[in-house]
Amino acid sequence: MQSLFKTVVHIAPTDASILIQGETGTGKELFANLIHYNSDRSDKPFIALHCAALSEGLLESELFGHEKGAFTGAIREKPGRFALANGGSLFLDEVGEMSQSTQVKLLRVIDTGEFERVGGEKTFRVDVRIIAATNKNLEAEVKKGNFREDLLYRINVIVLNIPPLRERKGDIPLLAEYFLQKYIEKNRKLVRELTPKAVALLQEYDWPGNVRELENVIERAVILSRDDVITPALLPVHIRTGEEIDEQALPILTIPFGIPMKEAEKIIVQETLRRTKGNRTQAAKLLGMSVRKIVYLLKGWKD
Repeated sequence: MQSLFKTVVHIAPTDASILIQGETGTGKELFANLIHYNSDRSDKPFIALHCAALSEGLLESELFGHEKGAFTGAIREKPGRFALANGGSLFLDEVGEMSQSTQVKLLRVIDTGEFERVGGEKTFRVDVRIIAATNKNLEAEVKKGNFREDLLYRINVIVLNIPPLRERKGDIPLLAEYFLQKYIEKNRKLVRELTPKAVALLQEYDWPGNVRELENVIERAVILSRDDVITPALLPVHIRTGEEIDEQALPILTIPFGIPMKEAEKIIVQETLRRTKGNRTQAAKLLGMSVRKIVYLLKGWKD
């Protein structure tokens, strides 16, 4: 990651088109922002567009704008993202989802700096730096005929590969602490820290949703917290156990009001063991305690 950041700082001042590759949730847009705000265009607009979220017609309208009456609902003329980004940078997220016809029009803008609005004939000129991102292998998409080879060569002058979170687990404590402080402030909570066991569980998990998933987990834990620390009990079940479990499908455990703490502990431990089919290791992870502690408690209750 340090090498990646050094590369970003080195290439940012240029006008080269950049392709950012990485799995969903790795922070590709954050890198695009970093490139823009370290470039000579930093005082100009940074405009982002998620290409996969729009149909072909809407995507062209969003990119190039449209004239009044160009289609049903076009009650006024509208500038597109290229016009809005003039002088600055345009971030095209999930560029691999573009249709062939839109790819042709994008290629023309990159080559000539010219485009027409949807339904219009007037040619507009822009000076825009393209920063594209994808979670697909675009070279494989070219071979399949889904992506234009000439467009790929235009947008991948510089390629940045963002590693998934599972390949940089040393970053997890730092990221978790950052998100913890962010959501403590946002939700006005008095949480101080994550327990060492909670951090250890975060580092054991493979994070298929990458940094975005980690952020959601920390936000959830802060919202659910009632004490000044985040314990394993506040983490999702599949992170605590290493198995995907549908928490919504688990029945609610009711503890009678006024019951002594030792009795409540007994009910919780025994019910957890029942639901994990006697798996003491899994039960210990769920409860945030050691297997030795569970064995000790079971022996005491037996005696």
